[in-house]
Amino acid sequence: MPIEYKKLWILLIEKGITKPQLRKAAEISPSTFTKLNKNELVSMEVLIRICKVLDCDFGDIVEIDR
Repeated sequence: MPIEYKKLWILLIEKGITKPQLRKAAEISPSTFTKLNKNELVSMEVLIRICKVLDCDFGDIVEIDR
């Protein structure tokens, strides 16, 4: 199932947060962050941590390409 995190990257720009800052704040491993950059699936746990850091919901960071 194709998934995109384009909304996540846009949200980071809007909030003035860099990718390294997000990775550190959400405690995301480098390999998992690489998966995000490649639009690959990551665990719900990771997405929840990102949403908590950014104070948003899944729909604000993830898009399913149908």
